[in-house]
Amino acid sequence: MAVKLICASHSPLMEFASPQRVEQETNVRAAFEKMAAEVKAFDPTLIITFGPDHFNGFFYDLMPSFCVGIRATAAGDWNYGAENNKINVPEETALNLVRRVLDEGVDVAYSYRMQADHGVTQPLHFLCDGQLDRYPTIPIFINGAAAPMPTTKRTVALGRAIGQFIKSLNLENERVLILGTGGLSHDPPTPQMGSVPPEVEEFLIAGRNPSTEARHARQAKIIAVGQKLAAGDTSVAVPLNAEWDIALLETFKKGDFAAIEAMTEAEIRRDGGRGGQEVRSWIAAFAALSELGEYHMTTQVYEAISEWIAGFGIVSAELKN
Repeated sequence: MAVKLICASHSPLMEFASPQRVEQETNVRAAFEKMAAEVKAFDPTLIITFGPDHFNGFFYDLMPSFCVGIRATAAGDWNYGAENNKINVPEETALNLVRRVLDEGVDVAYSYRMQADHGVTQPLHFLCDGQLDRYPTIPIFINGAAAPMPTTKRTVALGRAIGQFIKSLNLENERVLILGTGGLSHDPPTPQMGSVPPEVEEFLIAGRNPSTEARHARQAKIIAVGQKLAAGDTSVAVPLNAEWDIALLETFKKGDFAAIEAMTEAEIRRDGGRGGQEVRSWIAAFAALSELGEYHMTTQVYEAISEWIAGFGIVSAELKN
């Protein structure tokens, strides 16, 4: 069995704003193209992808810490999956994954009607030639937007349980791609319960399937924040924190899970912004890989891009021989 990991930041603003430093965008897109070529050559028989949600598919009417998609479609936000929203989930394999995770002592929700937003669909779009259903894929939601969130320690436990599931496959010709997406430092204008008017709270509780007009209005606000942040207006968002990002990449490279488990929700918010909480997806991905053995990580690109409201990193990792 072969296993490969890719973790990548995401930003829907990639298609709506261009960085003033042109080389930043060039470097990120080149890294995605390189990783897409590697995915094509690897030809995964299964992708397990950890991703957050931005109040497009998961809401406060019932907010799990973790949820496995048994059946899933794209939410269609930012036009990812707008034409073909199918995600090719192997149902029996996804159910077996849930059973193994529960057996490992990690309570996980599961859904037969998951809507995966750009936190899952954008990386699949770039890595799979725009075809969300190209490879069998199990999407796993990790709450990184709706406080309170799962602890980093519990997120590591989830990843390790998934690693045990991958071990249990034990098929000679199986090729598993572990995909984590989110962060790094990242402070989009995500509304928070308790600090918004009642109509916004109602959206946070039950805002599924918004009208086209409502979705466009919400997206326009995010585009505007990116433009203001790039112009130096730090009142609209926590500035990107390249120092924190690079230190976190080094922590993943070393596999220092004691340091990862010590990270708190408040500290991540302080150092990485609201969207920094999405690094839980990276945490679970690396924890899953570490269950299979020691690994070697390569940073493909890192760029702090204010126009995209993201410390943008892409890394890959493979098991050591």
